[in-house]
Amino acid sequence: MSQMLEPDLSVVDLRSYFVRKRNALLVRGRFSPLYLDYYLHLMQYGMQNAEPLDLMLKEALAALALHLCSRPQDESCAWTIHVKEPQRANVFVTGSTRPGRVAGRVFTEDVRQEGEAMFIAQTTRPDQPPRQSMIEFHGSDMLKAVEAFYTTSEQRLTRFFRLEDEEFVQISAEPDCDEAWLSELTLEQVLALETNEHLTLLETRGYVFECGCSVERLMPIIMRLPQDDLDHIFADGVAQITCPRCGAVFRTPKESFEQWRSQQS
Repeated sequence: MSQMLEPDLSVVDLRSYFVRKRNALLVRGRFSPLYLDYYLHLMQYGMQNAEPLDLMLKEALAALALHLCSRPQDESCAWTIHVKEPQRANVFVTGSTRPGRVAGRVFTEDVRQEGEAMFIAQTTRPDQPPRQSMIEFHGSDMLKAVEAFYTTSEQRLTRFFRLEDEEFVQISAEPDCDEAWLSELTLEQVLALETNEHLTLLETRGYVFECGCSVERLMPIIMRLPQDDLDHIFADGVAQITCPRCGAVFRTPKESFEQWRSQQS
Protein backbone atom coordinates (compact mmCIF):
# COMPACT_ATOMS: atom_id res chain seq x y z
CA MET A 1 0.00 0.00 0.00
CA SER A 2 1.80 3.09 -1.27
CA GLN A 3 0.36 5.66 1.12
CA MET A 4 2.23 8.06 3.40
CA LEU A 5 0.39 7.60 6.70
CA GLU A 6 1.42 8.04 10.30
CA PRO A 7 2.96 4.73 11.43
CA ASP A 8 1.04 4.63 14.72
CA LEU A 9 -2.40 4.97 13.12
CA SER A 10 -4.69 1.96 12.79
CA VAL A 11 -5.56 1.17 9.17
CA VAL A 12 -9.06 -0.12 8.41
CA ASP A 13 -9.08 -2.36 5.36
CA LEU A 14 -12.20 -1.95 3.23
CA ARG A 15 -12.93 -4.63 0.66
CA SER A 16 -15.07 -4.13 -2.42
CA TYR A 17 -16.84 -6.98 -4.20
CA PHE A 18 -18.91 -7.35 -7.33
CA VAL A 19 -22.13 -9.26 -6.68
CA ARG A 20 -22.47 -11.30 -9.83
CA LYS A 21 -25.91 -11.88 -11.38
CA ARG A 22 -27.19 -9.00 -9.18
CA ASN A 23 -24.89 -6.39 -10.79
CA ALA A 24 -24.20 -4.61 -7.51
CA LEU A 25 -21.08 -3.29 -5.80
CA LEU A 26 -20.56 -4.31 -2.17
CA VAL A 27 -18.09 -2.57 0.15
CA ARG A 28 -17.55 -3.65 3.75
CA GLY A 29 -15.23 -3.08 6.68
CA ARG A 30 -14.91 -3.06 10.47
CA PHE A 31 -14.24 0.41 11.86
CA SER A 32 -13.24 -0.34 15.47
CA PRO A 33 -9.53 0.55 14.92
CA LEU A 34 -10.43 3.82 13.21
CA TYR A 35 -12.83 4.73 16.01
CA LEU A 36 -10.08 4.11 18.56
CA ASP A 37 -7.86 6.67 16.81
CA TYR A 38 -10.83 9.05 16.65
CA TYR A 39 -11.24 8.89 20.43
CA LEU A 40 -7.49 9.30 20.96
CA HIS A 41 -7.73 12.43 18.80
CA LEU A 42 -10.53 13.78 20.99
CA MET A 43 -8.51 13.08 24.15
CA GLN A 44 -5.39 14.71 22.73
CA TYR A 45 -7.19 18.00 22.14
CA GLY A 46 -9.56 17.89 25.10
CA MET A 47 -12.72 17.47 23.04
CA GLN A 48 -15.88 15.46 23.70
CA ASN A 49 -18.99 14.97 21.59
CA ALA A 50 -22.20 14.32 23.45
CA GLU A 51 -24.34 11.36 22.51
CA PRO A 52 -26.01 10.84 20.08
CA LEU A 53 -23.95 13.35 18.08
CA ASP A 54 -20.85 11.25 18.73
CA LEU A 55 -22.51 8.21 17.17
CA MET A 56 -23.73 10.28 14.24
CA LEU A 57 -20.19 11.48 13.49
CA LYS A 58 -18.79 7.95 13.73
CA GLU A 59 -21.39 6.57 11.34
CA ALA A 60 -20.85 9.45 8.93
CA LEU A 61 -17.11 8.66 8.96
CA ALA A 62 -17.84 5.02 8.18
CA ALA A 63 -20.26 5.91 5.38
CA LEU A 64 -17.78 8.34 3.83
CA ALA A 65 -14.97 5.77 3.88
CA LEU A 66 -17.22 3.16 2.25
CA HIS A 67 -18.26 5.73 -0.34
CA LEU A 68 -14.64 6.63 -1.09
CA CYS A 69 -13.75 2.97 -1.48
CA SER A 70 -16.38 2.68 -4.21
CA ARG A 71 -15.17 5.77 -6.06
CA PRO A 72 -12.09 6.63 -8.22
CA GLN A 73 -8.91 6.70 -6.16
CA ASP A 74 -8.09 10.34 -6.98
CA GLU A 75 -11.42 11.64 -5.67
CA SER A 76 -11.77 13.66 -2.45
CA CYS A 77 -15.05 14.35 -0.68
CA ALA A 78 -16.45 16.58 2.04
CA TRP A 79 -19.94 16.19 3.51
CA THR A 80 -21.73 18.70 5.72
CA ILE A 81 -24.83 17.13 7.23
CA HIS A 82 -27.13 19.61 8.99
CA VAL A 83 -29.48 17.90 11.45
CA LYS A 84 -32.39 19.22 13.49
CA GLU A 85 -32.56 16.38 16.04
CA PRO A 86 -31.68 15.89 18.85
CA GLN A 87 -30.41 19.46 18.42
CA ARG A 88 -29.36 21.74 15.62
CA ALA A 89 -25.87 20.67 14.62
CA ASN A 90 -23.57 20.20 11.65
CA VAL A 91 -21.85 16.85 11.23
CA PHE A 92 -18.83 17.43 8.99
CA VAL A 93 -16.69 14.66 7.48
CA THR A 94 -14.01 14.76 4.80
CA GLY A 95 -11.65 12.26 3.24
CA SER A 96 -9.66 10.91 0.33
CA THR A 97 -8.17 7.66 -0.93
CA ARG A 98 -4.69 8.93 -1.85
CA PRO A 99 -3.78 8.84 0.98
CA GLY A 100 -6.60 6.83 2.50
CA ARG A 101 -7.90 8.91 5.37
CA VAL A 102 -11.07 10.39 6.82
CA ALA A 103 -11.64 12.99 9.52
CA GLY A 104 -14.44 15.12 10.84
CA ARG A 105 -16.03 16.99 13.71
CA VAL A 106 -19.37 18.13 15.08
CA PHE A 107 -20.38 21.80 15.16
CA THR A 108 -23.03 22.87 17.68
CA GLU A 109 -22.25 26.60 17.81
CA ASP A 110 -23.12 29.16 15.14
CA VAL A 111 -25.41 26.64 13.43
CA ARG A 112 -28.42 27.90 11.51
CA GLN A 113 -31.54 27.54 13.63
CA GLU A 114 -34.18 27.11 10.94
CA GLY A 115 -34.83 25.09 7.83
CA GLU A 116 -34.89 21.39 7.09
CA ALA A 117 -32.19 18.78 7.57
CA MET A 118 -29.68 19.18 4.73
CA PHE A 119 -26.98 17.06 3.15
CA ILE A 120 -24.29 19.06 1.30
CA ALA A 121 -21.68 17.09 -0.65
CA GLN A 122 -18.55 18.50 -2.28
CA THR A 123 -16.44 16.33 -4.57
CA THR A 124 -13.12 17.19 -6.17
CA ARG A 125 -10.79 15.44 -8.63
CA PRO A 126 -7.53 16.70 -10.13
CA ASP A 127 -7.95 18.74 -13.33
CA GLN A 128 -11.74 18.70 -13.04
CA PRO A 129 -14.16 21.35 -11.74
CA PRO A 130 -15.49 20.61 -8.23
CA ARG A 131 -18.99 19.23 -7.90
CA GLN A 132 -21.47 20.19 -5.20
CA SER A 133 -24.93 18.90 -4.46
CA MET A 134 -27.45 19.71 -1.75
CA ILE A 135 -30.50 17.71 -0.73
CA GLU A 136 -33.05 17.69 2.06
CA PHE A 137 -33.62 14.54 4.10
CA HIS A 138 -35.70 13.48 7.08
CA GLY A 139 -34.56 12.40 10.52
CA SER A 140 -31.05 12.16 11.95
CA ASP A 141 -29.91 8.72 10.79
CA MET A 142 -26.59 9.30 9.00
CA LEU A 143 -26.82 6.13 6.91
CA LYS A 144 -30.34 7.03 5.74
CA ALA A 145 -29.07 10.52 4.91
CA VAL A 146 -26.32 9.08 2.70
CA GLU A 147 -28.83 6.74 1.05
CA ALA A 148 -30.99 9.78 0.25
CA PHE A 149 -27.93 11.54 -1.19
CA TYR A 150 -27.27 8.58 -3.47
CA THR A 151 -30.88 8.37 -4.61
CA THR A 152 -31.29 12.08 -5.31
CA SER A 153 -27.84 13.31 -6.36
CA GLU A 154 -26.07 10.18 -7.60
CA GLN A 155 -29.33 8.74 -8.98
CA ARG A 156 -28.24 5.30 -7.89
CA LEU A 157 -29.94 2.98 -5.43
CA THR A 158 -27.66 2.34 -2.46
CA ARG A 159 -28.22 0.57 0.85
CA PHE A 160 -26.22 0.69 4.08
CA PHE A 161 -26.29 -1.93 6.83
CA ARG A 162 -25.00 -1.97 10.40
CA LEU A 163 -23.47 -5.28 11.44
CA GLU A 164 -22.03 -6.34 14.79
CA ASP A 165 -18.67 -5.16 16.14
CA GLU A 166 -18.83 -1.81 14.31
CA GLU A 167 -18.83 -3.36 10.85
CA PHE A 168 -20.72 -1.62 8.05
CA VAL A 169 -21.76 -2.70 4.56
CA GLN A 170 -22.65 -0.57 1.54
CA ILE A 171 -24.31 -2.11 -1.53
CA SER A 172 -24.81 0.08 -4.60
CA ALA A 173 -26.58 -0.53 -7.88
CA GLU A 174 -24.43 -0.92 -10.97
CA PRO A 175 -25.79 -0.85 -14.56
CA ASP A 176 -28.50 -3.52 -15.04
CA CYS A 177 -28.69 -4.07 -11.29
CA ASP A 178 -31.43 -6.24 -9.85
CA GLU A 179 -32.90 -3.25 -8.01
CA ALA A 180 -35.91 -5.21 -6.74
CA TRP A 181 -33.49 -7.54 -4.94
CA LEU A 182 -31.41 -4.63 -3.62
CA SER A 183 -34.37 -2.57 -2.39
CA GLU A 184 -35.82 -5.54 -0.48
CA LEU A 185 -32.53 -6.78 0.94
CA THR A 186 -32.65 -7.48 4.68
CA LEU A 187 -29.90 -7.57 7.29
CA GLU A 188 -30.29 -11.33 7.58
CA GLN A 189 -29.75 -11.69 3.83
CA VAL A 190 -26.68 -9.44 3.98
CA LEU A 191 -25.16 -11.68 6.65
CA ALA A 192 -25.63 -14.66 4.32
CA LEU A 193 -24.44 -13.00 1.10
CA GLU A 194 -21.17 -14.93 0.96
CA THR A 195 -23.16 -18.16 1.07
CA ASN A 196 -26.10 -17.28 -1.16
CA GLU A 197 -24.50 -14.97 -3.74
CA HIS A 198 -21.40 -15.08 -5.94
CA LEU A 199 -19.03 -12.37 -4.69
CA THR A 200 -15.90 -11.44 -6.65
CA LEU A 201 -13.25 -9.49 -4.72
CA LEU A 202 -12.27 -6.37 -6.66
CA GLU A 203 -9.77 -4.59 -4.40
CA THR A 204 -8.81 -3.65 -0.86
CA ARG A 205 -8.19 -0.07 0.26
CA GLY A 206 -6.96 1.16 3.64
CA TYR A 207 -8.24 4.17 5.58
CA VAL A 208 -7.25 5.84 8.84
CA PHE A 209 -8.66 8.61 10.98
CA GLU A 210 -6.35 11.48 10.10
CA CYS A 211 -6.90 15.05 8.94
CA GLY A 212 -3.42 15.90 7.70
CA CYS A 213 -3.62 19.39 9.18
CA SER A 214 -0.60 21.31 10.48
CA VAL A 215 0.34 24.83 11.52
CA GLU A 216 1.71 25.49 8.04
CA ARG A 217 -1.50 24.38 6.36
CA LEU A 218 -3.57 26.60 8.65
CA MET A 219 -1.45 29.71 8.16
CA PRO A 220 -3.46 30.88 5.10
CA ILE A 221 -6.56 31.04 7.31
CA ILE A 222 -4.82 33.50 9.60
CA MET A 223 -3.42 35.53 6.72
CA ARG A 224 -6.95 36.25 5.43
CA LEU A 225 -7.93 37.94 8.70
CA PRO A 226 -8.12 41.75 8.94
CA GLN A 227 -5.23 43.42 10.76
CA ASP A 228 -7.41 44.24 13.78
CA ASP A 229 -8.22 40.54 14.19
CA LEU A 230 -4.55 39.62 13.78
CA ASP A 231 -3.62 42.07 16.52
CA HIS A 232 -6.24 40.48 18.76
CA ILE A 233 -5.25 36.82 18.30
CA PHE A 234 -1.55 37.66 18.69
CA ALA A 235 -2.16 39.93 21.69
CA ASP A 236 0.01 37.77 23.95
CA GLY A 237 2.49 36.94 21.19
CA VAL A 238 1.12 33.48 20.43
CA ALA A 239 -2.00 32.63 18.37
CA GLN A 240 -4.14 29.56 18.95
CA ILE A 241 -5.47 28.04 15.73
CA THR A 242 -8.24 25.44 15.55
CA CYS A 243 -8.46 23.23 12.49
CA PRO A 244 -11.91 23.66 10.92
CA ARG A 245 -11.88 20.06 9.67
CA CYS A 246 -11.02 18.04 12.78
CA GLY A 247 -10.82 20.47 15.71
CA ALA A 248 -7.09 20.00 16.34
CA VAL A 249 -5.52 22.96 18.16
CA PHE A 250 -2.15 24.49 17.25
CA ARG A 251 -0.20 27.37 18.75
CA THR A 252 2.15 29.54 16.71
CA PRO A 253 4.28 32.53 17.79
CA LYS A 254 3.73 35.80 15.97
CA GLU A 255 7.35 35.72 14.79
CA SER A 256 6.76 32.43 13.00
CA PHE A 257 3.64 33.75 11.33
CA GLU A 258 5.36 36.93 10.18
CA GLN A 259 8.25 34.92 8.77
CA TRP A 260 5.82 32.65 6.92
CA ARG A 261 3.86 35.64 5.57
CA SER A 262 6.98 37.34 4.29
CA GLN A 263 7.96 34.16 2.44
CA GLN A 264 4.59 34.11 0.68
CA SER A 265 5.07 37.64 -0.67
